[in-house]
Amino acid sequence: MEHGAARQANRLYSAVTIFEEAQEFVASIPVEYASARKIRERNKLYYRFNHWPIWIFVFFIAPGPLTFDLFERGFDSRMMWWLGAVLLGTGIAGLRGRLPGVEPRPYIIRFTEDRPNPLYRRVCYTFAWSEVITFAVLNIAGLIWAIATGEWHLKQIYQYAYFPMAGLIWVLGAFGQLPRVKASTKGEGHERRYFYGSVWAVCWAQPVLWLMWKVVPRTRAGDSVKLVVFVAILAFMGNLARLGRLPRTRPIVPGEIAVSD
Repeated sequence: MEHGAARQANRLYSAVTIFEEAQEFVASIPVEYASARKIRERNKLYYRFNHWPIWIFVFFIAPGPLTFDLFERGFDSRMMWWLGAVLLGTGIAGLRGRLPGVEPRPYIIRFTEDRPNPLYRRVCYTFAWSEVITFAVLNIAGLIWAIATGEWHLKQIYQYAYFPMAGLIWVLGAFGQLPRVKASTKGEGHERRYFYGSVWAVCWAQPVLWLMWKVVPRTRAGDSVKLVVFVAILAFMGNLARLGRLPRTRPIVPGEIAVSD
């Protein structure tokens, strides 16, 4: 009896501790009270149309070596055909409501609800994760190589390393091991923070790196500046996202109702 009472007391103490830690976490960053937002029964046409270009871009840059050529040499016939295929594929998916944000009505309304995560969401967010991670990692690797050897081999790095790294992320997505790509949408209120925080960081850091690649001399000192600035932007934006200071990076309080894109 005494052992049973002790176990129950330990469980109660653990539950109270977890609750207090959760409350402390929520209080330390701004939260989004979804119940204060108007719930959409349907997505307006302009809202759906505005989300389509996002997925056009995601799938268009999926072939990393081709994207590298685009920024190095400009648009060519290969990219024209690939863009046409992406426009056709995403257009058909959008008309069928099979792109996140392009659905006729929001799929996720209650963030803590244990609903099956549709295949189209898992595929789209898997590709988005692969680009967010792979482009950043390969650019850092190329800069480190240039600083260490004094030679640029970023093109070769993309040719030989892009698809193995992106492929690994695709496999993780297929097994539901990425935020927003899991079999259930139950953790969406927090998982979307990781996704949008990563997107914000990369969307600021990558254009700055591309600009520096064009204007900063390709010397060890210049490449060191590129690396420091690139990593600093990633870290700064990532920290802002962690603190919930960027759009869609605030946690959704459990039990509240909201619409997810």
